[in-house]
Amino acid sequence: MPTNEHAGSAGAVSAASRGAPTFSVGYRVLCAEAGCFSDIVRDFRNHIDEVYFAWPGDASGRAPLAPETADQVRWELERIRSLGVPLHLLLNASCYGGQALSPALVERVRSQVAELVDRVGLRGVTTLSPLIARTVKAEFPDVKVRASVNMRLGTVRSMAYVARWFDEYCVQREYNRHPARLAALQDWAADNGKALYVLANSGCLNFCSAQTFHDNAVAHEDEINSGPTVGGLTTLCREYYSDSGHWINLLQGSSWLRPEDIAAHRRIFSGGYKLATRLHDDPRRVIGAYARACFRGNLPDLLEPGFGPLLYPHIIDNSRFPSDWFERTTACGECCDCGYCATVLERVLVNVNGPWNALDNRAQPCRDCAQPHAIGCAGNCLPNQCSGRINKE
Repeated sequence: MPTNEHAGSAGAVSAASRGAPTFSVGYRVLCAEAGCFSDIVRDFRNHIDEVYFAWPGDASGRAPLAPETADQVRWELERIRSLGVPLHLLLNASCYGGQALSPALVERVRSQVAELVDRVGLRGVTTLSPLIARTVKAEFPDVKVRASVNMRLGTVRSMAYVARWFDEYCVQREYNRHPARLAALQDWAADNGKALYVLANSGCLNFCSAQTFHDNAVAHEDEINSGPTVGGLTTLCREYYSDSGHWINLLQGSSWLRPEDIAAHRRIFSGGYKLATRLHDDPRRVIGAYARACFRGNLPDLLEPGFGPLLYPHIIDNSRFPSDWFERTTACGECCDCGYCATVLERVLVNVNGPWNALDNRAQPCRDCAQPHAIGCAGNCLPNQCSGRINKE
């Protein structure tokens, strides 16, 4: 029997009847103790409109699944199909090396897609490769071809360039909170018979300087891991966020949409929503939070990548975001220096080992009530909301 945290299909039916959004979710092989991913799909069936996956051993935008998981993956995909959920294949490695333009790659794509159409009713393919897109489009007219979010297509012009190969586009994530940009893209898509998606829970840095390098390294991960490597080179985002002075960009320099904000986002975006769960430690938690449009916990725990361990013992308490968060941040356009995000960070950043705010030194007085945080102040003070002053009064 599912707990409230892992609410199942009964809650899904109720939410679906209210017109709740549905999500494209990423398949992952779970450890035996966590059950099967197909169980999660079953429990949240009415909130899931697609499951996307990479075939074991294939390079993609994330670390490859082990080849020995193929039997389990095949069984789970057949089970997911039996639930009536469309399946979507990822062929979205950023680099195929010497095979990038080869007849061998074309033949492998043809064979793989044909087998999956026959076995599990494959409905779509996501790729970065124009060659793969052209091949699938020509050979499998009933299979939708989607441009990967890693192509970073965020303008009408960039989408139009490749319109003959793609039926659908996952929008460049940096524009998730830009109503004017989304409106322009949606107008073009509607006029040209295209569909759009956004990735809702990315933890990546906006306009990451190292994305191309990182995506290429991931595409060659098996080769890299087969020999010696130079230690000490972490991903840019993890190195960047290891400095607490950069934590403001977890709010300001990110593209994520909180579960509570999806309903408001649907007023500016009529396309589909994708959740990154292929590498997430707890995909049930992520899917459940977005299905319920509510999450009480550490916001990075919903993101992929998430940076919870880098923040510890601090958390970003999702329940403490102000009610105007979505309206204010979607009205900004390009991020300004108004101070709003810094003020919100003071409010939501909590030290789980104490009542003081994570950005304040315990020895420093609260700016509003003048009491030291270690003595009488809650430490999460905003103007006119200081529990220290209230206690004194």
